[in-house]
This record gives sequence, structure tokens and C-alpha cells, in this order.
Amino acid sequence: MQMNKEYEAIDENVAISLRRGSLATRMLLKLMLLPMFPGPRVSEMNSINCTIFNDPFPIPHKFYRSGGFFIGGVESQAAFTNSLLLFTEHPARMVIDDPAFLTKYYQHLLALAYAIKEINEKPNFFSNVSLGFYILNTYILGRMTYKATLNLLSAQQMLVPNFSCATQKKLIALIGGLVSDVTANIATILNIYKTPQTVRPSWDGGDDFIQDFWEQAFSCSLKASNKDEASKKTCTGEEKLENLSGILFEMAMTGHSYNVYNAVHLVAHVLNDIHLLNSKHKRVVGKGRLDIQNFQTPQFHLFLRTIWFNNSAGDIVHFDEYNELVTGFDVTNWVTFPNGSFVRVVVGRLDPHSPPGQELSLNDAQIVWHSHFNQVLPLSGCNDPCHPGYSKRKKEGQQFCCYDCYPCPEGMFSDQMDMEACVKCPDDLYPSREKNQCIHKHIIYLSFKELLGMVLAVLAISLSVVTVLVLGTFIRHKKTPIVKANNRSLTYVLLVSLLLCFLCSLLFIGEPGKVTCLIRQVIFGIVFSLALSSVLAKTITVVVAFMATKPGSRMRKWVGKKMSWSIVLSGTLIQAAICVLWLSTSPPFPDQDMHSVSGKIILGCDEGSVAMFYCVMGYMGFLAIVSLTVAFLARKLPDSFNEAKFITFSMLVFCSVWLSFFPTYLSTKGESMVAVEIFSILSSSAGLLGCIFSPKCYIILLRPELNKREHLITILQ
Repeated sequence: MQMNKEYEAIDENVAISLRRGSLATRMLLKLMLLPMFPGPRVSEMNSINCTIFNDPFPIPHKFYRSGGFFIGGVESQAAFTNSLLLFTEHPARMVIDDPAFLTKYYQHLLALAYAIKEINEKPNFFSNVSLGFYILNTYILGRMTYKATLNLLSAQQMLVPNFSCATQKKLIALIGGLVSDVTANIATILNIYKTPQTVRPSWDGGDDFIQDFWEQAFSCSLKASNKDEASKKTCTGEEKLENLSGILFEMAMTGHSYNVYNAVHLVAHVLNDIHLLNSKHKRVVGKGRLDIQNFQTPQFHLFLRTIWFNNSAGDIVHFDEYNELVTGFDVTNWVTFPNGSFVRVVVGRLDPHSPPGQELSLNDAQIVWHSHFNQVLPLSGCNDPCHPGYSKRKKEGQQFCCYDCYPCPEGMFSDQMDMEACVKCPDDLYPSREKNQCIHKHIIYLSFKELLGMVLAVLAISLSVVTVLVLGTFIRHKKTPIVKANNRSLTYVLLVSLLLCFLCSLLFIGEPGKVTCLIRQVIFGIVFSLALSSVLAKTITVVVAFMATKPGSRMRKWVGKKMSWSIVLSGTLIQAAICVLWLSTSPPFPDQDMHSVSGKIILGCDEGSVAMFYCVMGYMGFLAIVSLTVAFLARKLPDSFNEAKFITFSMLVFCSVWLSFFPTYLSTKGESMVAVEIFSILSSSAGLLGCIFSPKCYIILLRPELNKREHLITILQ
């Protein structure tokens, strides 16, 4: 009959589909491997009669081929419309309606059968051993799935789990999983069998599916004598599979059939590797027959992880480190026609082996949309898409396409529609106000071109000019009593150091560079220490000079320039040593602060070692406190001979400025931090200049009659 020819042509079509690579979307296939070690046997005698009572409720649809080892299959090819068990009579006597056959799935069985046939015809596989298969139908019912699985694990013709005969063959693997519920039920049974029996009965070979498939696919009947089939036309045998609609049967291999094919070949390659290993170690049972009795399940799975081969379609089949099959996916466009037929068109591919970002490729020009879509991408009917600047957040308890749009948080952006999450801008960029793009951050530092920088620079230069004028005044009147009374040389040193203090503040203005960052704090520390040491030396000189005027005082030997210069040099050199240690261990360097102020990059100097910075500041504080203490104790000396009270007041100003500096400095960022330090330098230096030298300049310039030796002697007497 023509039907037999068509049946043979199905197997041929499987081979053609593989060679041409006509593969649909590849679905996940559950490949369940049974443990390879044997369980307890009822008897080891070959003469035992293993046939027991017939199953009162057998599974009608099965597909069997004999072999030395078997691969089991649990498929969902047919479903009963009336399968309710009432428990009022024996199941074998119940009348059950004819099954509704799912003709489209019949190709899965043929893929398994073809793969077995292809393996058995390969001369380099196994030795004197053939593979067989046994496929049972589940009717998409949980209880029938359990029964089909147990039948593959049970004795001949009767559901007796763990019953085994020495003459029965091995079931080495079970393939199923088109429906997830079926896969779960199969796994439930297999997980029970820690050492399951893989018993094989001596069934007659045959395909119980082909008749129902043929009748329902071509709407004809092969049972002409059956009264229930009288309404149907009789199958002529001339029907052709090519004339069937793709909804009923596809001539090209589908994705699931492809996975079935690969699963069979995976098992075959594992068995072949075991056979080769046995041969290598001379553990061959019988005359070259395959021995898997000594291999347990973990070993079998270990072989499975190492499998790597090319199938007939040219695709590589292997597992990754997570024991998942490494494969790609074809993106298939189903193009339907008015007569109900359709064709599959591959319009893209999802390939995990592609470079990052190129895993998914689509050819939009090849996509044929249904007329209801107006040939544009379908939109979610739940809500409008999220615009740039927003990200999606799923609505709990609703469909996956339903989501809310949330604005991107601070520092993040999204530049596309319907982004799953907002992303962070690079460090040198920040989000726009709409948070739909990243823009360059503004670079800021205390510049001479800015108002604050200009004011501070003008103030520093003005105070420097005033200091030069005071120094010039003292040099011009250097022989007058008021200039000579308090160590003229120390006065010059103090004025020069104050001039340098005003000028060093200019190093803090402008774009920070490697050199300026390296020297500005060091110069500031050394120059200020010189000024404070000079003040301390002047104060001690006043005290020693006054004490030396008393009759019989031993302090006269300390009067002179030697003591003053010793104080100045020692005070300055200690600070210089601290700065040298700072520069040699962890020197300051230019830095960019990209995170303190939103949208701005702050150029500044990193002090390198914070501890060394505070050591420098702490030493200056120590000099200031000592100077304040000595000046305070000497404040009651005669006015015209003594400048201690002016030094006391100037040091109070100095300490007040720097005590307020630290909390202000630590609470500001960017250019404001630098401005605080410059202001502290200028104000404290101006305090020393004004408090110590303004009274003297008043006498020199406005009251010259007081700047005479006779006046000073009169005051002392």
C-alpha cells in the first residue's frame, strides 16, 4: 500500500531534515539516565519462567524495536476525552472513547526511531550490540505517566516493580519532556529508584501509533468493518504526507524532534565511550559485548559531561559546567496562510557562543507580521512604554507585561525606551536633568578669573604691599629708639616672614599642578613657623632684658642676639624637618574629586598623609600657644619699653583664627575649602602685622616726639 511507502518516507525525511539543517526553535529536553548498576535479582537461572499474569489495564499505544540495550520513551501522542475511573467495575471492562491523536507530535517518535536506526548502522559504534527502543503513551494524564514509567521499570506483561529476570535486557535511558507536567511525573518515579530494575519483556515489535496517526491526519478509516467508522471515508493508501497541512504534520524536523535525536546520540556516545574504556583496560564481558554492569550512575553522568561531538546537521553537541546542553536557538517566524497552512522562516538566532552583546541577531526585513499587527512591532496592551529617564518595575500580581515606570535615581540614567534598569554614568559624566543622557561634568577649582579668587588675590597682594611699606619705614628709621628697643634684626625677620606668608597664599589659587601641590603646604608651614618663632624670640627677649636690669641679676649673660637667633633657628628647623619627612614618605599630589559635588569635578591637592598635615598644623599651634603664654606673663612690664601686650593681643587673634579654621575647613568642599585656608592665612598674618606694628608705625610717623631716648629713660625711671 502507498501508506507503507509513506511510512518509510517519514524516516527518510528525518534524515533529509538533519542534512539540510532545517531546525526550528530548540526546546528544553529532559534526558533521564537510569543508574547503571544492578539491583537484587529474583533468580540468576536462565531457565526461569519470567512470564506472569497479563496486565488487566494495558497501555494501548506503544512503539517497540528489539535490541541488546533499550532507550525508553514516554510521549504524549494521544489523549482520551473520557478517562474518568469510577471504581465501580474492573478497569479492563470499562468502555473508553477513542483517543484524540496529536498528529503533529508523531514526528518525535520517528526522530527517536531514526536516531536508533542511524546508530545501529554505524560500524564504529559498539561491538556485537544493537540499540532498541520502547515508547509508551501517557495520554497527558498523571496516572498514565506513572504507569508508563513503571512499566518500563517492571516485569514482563505485569506491573511488578523491581522484578527482574536474567534473560531480560537493559533499559539504559528514558527520554521525555515535551510537557512539563509529564517530565515532573517521570522524575518523581525515577527518583524513588535508587537501584531500579531495568527489566525488558519480550514484546512483539511494532508501532501502535501509526494507525491512529494515519486515520486522524487524513480523516479516513482503516477499519472499514467498524460501524462507528462508517461515516468516514476509507483510507486508500494513496495519501501523501506532503499534502498535509503544517498544523497536522511537518515534513521538516521540528525543534523538539531535533532534541530527541540529539538525546539518543548522547546516550549512544556515552555507551560507546564506556565500551572503549572497557576495551582499553581489558574489562570486556563475553565476546566483546558491552559491559555496563560495573558502571554506576555518577560515573555515567561523568561520561555524559565530557561528551563532545558533531551531529548529522553539523552542530556541536556538548554540556557546559552547569550540566546544561550548550546550544543556540533559532528565532522562527510562523507565516500563516488563509487555508490554515504555515511555513517556518528563520529570521534570527540566539547564540551563546557569540561575542558579548552579539548573542541575539535579528533580520527585521524577513519578519512577516500578521495583519492584525499592522506590520509593526506589537505593543503591550497593559500600559504605555517607559520613556528614557525611567526604568520598568513589574506590578506585583499582574501579567509580566504590566509594569510601572519609575524615574531613574540620582546619578543614574536610561537612554532607551522600556529599559529594565537605569545605569550609572561614567565617573567623568553625570545625568542630565531629564536623566536620559550623560553629559560632561564641569571642572572647578579656585581660579584667578573667578570673583572669589580675584578678591583673595587682591587682598594678598595689598597686604604684601603694606608689609613692604612697614618694612621700608623701619629700615628708614632703623636708628630711632623704638626700632632699636626690641631687637631690630628680629623685627626685620618677622616682617619678611609675614610678607612671605601673604605671598604664599597665592600658591593656593589657580589650577592645582604637581609642583604647586608639592610645595604650597610646605612653604606655608615653614614660613609661618619662622614668623611664630620670631614672635616668641621677641617676647622672650623682652622678658630677659627686663629681668637683666635688676641689680645682681644673673640674666645679663643671656641678653644679646645669640639667644634670639637660637630660638628662631631651632623653631624653624624643627618644622622644616617635619616637612622633609612628609615629602619623603607621602607627599601631596594633584587629585580629582568626582563624587563630592553632583555634576562637577573638583580639582585639588590630596595631602598624601593627613597625619603629617596635622603634624605641621599642630606644631604651629604649639609655637602660638607658647608665644601667647610668655607674652601674657610679660604684659605688665613698662609700656614704653614693652611690646608684650601687643604680642599677647596678636596671638589671641592668631589662635582664634586657626581654631575656627579646622571645623570650617572640614565642613566645606571644593574651591570653598581652599578659600577657607587662604582666608585663615591672610587674616592671621594680618593680625600679627596690625597688632604688633601699627602702634610703632603710629609713633614713628605721627608722634615722632615720643620716639626719643630721653622719653624712654623717663618712662623707665
